[in-house]
Amino acid sequence: MIKNQFKNAVRPLSIAFLCLLGISANGQDVSLKIHLSGVSKSKITLQSISGSSLKTIAENPGIKSGETAVLQIPKAQLPAEFVLRFDYQEKDTSNPYPSERHIFINQQNLELWVRPKAINHPDSTYFQKGEIENTLFVAFAKENGKKREQLGLLQNFLMNYDQPESAFFTLGTKEYEQRRLTYNSWIKSQTEQHKSTFISNGFAFQYVSPILWKGTETDRMNSVIEHYFDGMDFKNPLVLKTADIKDWMDKYVNIYGAMSTTVQLRDSLFTLAGKRAIEQARKGHPLVYGWMVDYFYNGFESFNMTAGIKMLEPYLNDPLCLTAKRKAIEQRLKGMETLVNGSVAPDFSWTLSSGKSVQFHQFKTEAKYKLVLFWSAECQHCKELLDKLHPWYQQVANREMMDVFAISLDETETEIPAWEKAKVNLPAFKHKRAEQGIRSPEASAYFVLSTPTLILVDAKTNKIVAQPETIEQLQAAMK
Repeated sequence: MIKNQFKNAVRPLSIAFLCLLGISANGQDVSLKIHLSGVSKSKITLQSISGSSLKTIAENPGIKSGETAVLQIPKAQLPAEFVLRFDYQEKDTSNPYPSERHIFINQQNLELWVRPKAINHPDSTYFQKGEIENTLFVAFAKENGKKREQLGLLQNFLMNYDQPESAFFTLGTKEYEQRRLTYNSWIKSQTEQHKSTFISNGFAFQYVSPILWKGTETDRMNSVIEHYFDGMDFKNPLVLKTADIKDWMDKYVNIYGAMSTTVQLRDSLFTLAGKRAIEQARKGHPLVYGWMVDYFYNGFESFNMTAGIKMLEPYLNDPLCLTAKRKAIEQRLKGMETLVNGSVAPDFSWTLSSGKSVQFHQFKTEAKYKLVLFWSAECQHCKELLDKLHPWYQQVANREMMDVFAISLDETETEIPAWEKAKVNLPAFKHKRAEQGIRSPEASAYFVLSTPTLILVDAKTNKIVAQPETIEQLQAAMK
């Protein structure tokens, strides 16, 4: 879990920043008029998309069926892809239920008739006649689906054909390549034809890379990797305002993941994937370059890939890299240098069951080790780890070897109750909640930027023994 990834509000874009994006600041605010039907009432929220993050830019606390809401979208946010969310109630006494639809807004005022229960059905939810962006998206998606389906069928047939040396297979690969080139030419022509629209900025994500049919499966994957970025214009910053860029990059990384047979190989391949992708983005727009660094930092941090994070260091010194994660990466790198095995673990205060406060270094125990665990109740990686760690720790031999200091980084109104509930099921641990979460003195001292984080400490010397990621690594360190 990456803490605070969506929490910090993004400041309004300045005119200088808009110019950097290549967006005119001379446009007008755009209105989105929404007619509600089919439910009793609904709250309406419009969220902007920037790469992988969401930000609420307009909201209506609630309108009833038959009423109309008007949301104003600031010109600084345009053009872009948005998430339109309805938290609707079928009846006045019903609990709110969410429904969402992605919409595209450029410089055109929009009018939308919505039945939230069928928000993506064209007979129930539709824009006014003459609407441009979303109408084009539907038409393009329909035609694109037909063309890709035929190409996909031929590709699957060739992938599974058992006589790759036959003349028939050779003819099939030639046919595939011709169709691939024709398809990519169509994508290019559609992009040029509709270049005045925002939606055309996402057409490049549909580009199909060539496949090396002769050779092994690994050869084919390497061929796709080599040509993966061929159809992308990294100089175009508007690609960051689509949801497609993250999905597109996830597919790229998954190719490397498919070749990973061990954790060590996975870390090595993902680091290589990051290096190759960032070097491609480096040739483009500074914002795209910076986004790519941020994308891989988030991935490396979530899997605690220290080699990957170290690989990012040179890019922080490049003034053209407009990363939003510079401070976090610098802090992580500093932590990697400071928190090393054999160094003294940072000290912090701990409140005993008696109410007395004691320093971690002075905590008296008969155990050989002290385990510092930073976690969050709603973190999925934490849940997966604790489902294994707590039962294992409840074994008498393990409890005699180690004390567990579980420090929660939960801090919001919804996170704290979840922590209170979750810790009841972890009675073998010693518990504490860091008041400021990820910004707390405890998290800062240990350079924690994601959860879960484990630090195994020698109980007598208070020196760091290991920083395990799994129970298996923890067991090995304790032996």
